[in-house]
Amino acid sequence: MRPASEQELSDLVRDASGPLRICGGGTRAIGRPVVGEPVLMSGLSGITLYEPGALTLVAQAGTPLAEVERATAAEGQRLAFEPMDMQGLLAREGVPTVGGMVAANASGPRRVQAGGCRDSLIGVRFVDGSGTIIKNGGRVMKNVTGYDLVKLMAGSWGTLGVLTECSFKLLPIPETQASLVSDQVTPQEAVDLMSRALATPYEVNGAARALDGRVYLRLEGFARQVGYRSQALREVLGGDWELLEGDKSAAQWRGLRDVADFAAKPGDVWRVSVKPSDAPELVARANCPVVMDWGGGLIWALVPEGTDLRRRLGSFAGHATLIRGSEATRAALPVFQPEADAIAALARGLRAKFDPRGVLNPGLMG
Repeated sequence: MRPASEQELSDLVRDASGPLRICGGGTRAIGRPVVGEPVLMSGLSGITLYEPGALTLVAQAGTPLAEVERATAAEGQRLAFEPMDMQGLLAREGVPTVGGMVAANASGPRRVQAGGCRDSLIGVRFVDGSGTIIKNGGRVMKNVTGYDLVKLMAGSWGTLGVLTECSFKLLPIPETQASLVSDQVTPQEAVDLMSRALATPYEVNGAARALDGRVYLRLEGFARQVGYRSQALREVLGGDWELLEGDKSAAQWRGLRDVADFAAKPGDVWRVSVKPSDAPELVARANCPVVMDWGGGLIWALVPEGTDLRRRLGSFAGHATLIRGSEATRAALPVFQPEADAIAALARGLRAKFDPRGVLNPGLMG
């Protein structure tokens, strides 16, 4: 089924006699396998409003993300949160879409400064499990009032409603960027360096440790400012730092954003969110190849197929999500971090309210 309008989608959901599997661009095959009638969202596509002067863009959920990036780049603007492209990591041939990006709350390295997808999302339209069309938020930040369903829909993976339209605030594209690159360091040394860098006034907006053990620190802005800040940062941190500028820096961060080092390697990939100070100990417990982002707050771990990484890690303050795994593994292991009883009860209540018949991506989140 491929609805061509929001009303058609509403009728389809309302009349559904069984489970529906919501399909965006097909690049984020995450969660437990869903058995249901596929609903293809590619029929709801296109930018419906773009006001560069107001730094605001509205697009239908099936709009290819590349279309949004081309339109905003032509005006010297961009989505601030740097959404990752999972095609390589998950070996998918689909097209990343606006709705899939929001449903996953996809957020890249710049999250340490600009926040995640939900922080740039200012309005949504969606169809709930009863077929009701709901609008929340608006086209400017001050219009986000009442119940903040905008934030609720980001990261809900199509289990509370089917997104039809999303509104974003944008930011200007900086004139240039540069990255400082360290020698190989241990996870503890990496966290120490990244924490010190992020605490400086030099506006570091990317801090990661690559698979090869080197730390990358990114600066963006006007060329003269970036030059001054990179030199000042080197003096504060001490040690030897290589400087990557312009396109070379951008290419490196695309690879870090998309976890390109794991794309061609066999095994399952887990995403672990933790306090940066806890990261070195968890990396030691994981005992596997890792990439660290968000100053140590995000760990990407590559483990043998079928490995339950949570069992290796034991108890910790944070959550681990299985991002890449076979259907059998995703059916056998909880893909998303098991919730505390109180949170689980709240989640069940929300799903009962927004999808009382349980037809939207049932079981995807466990």
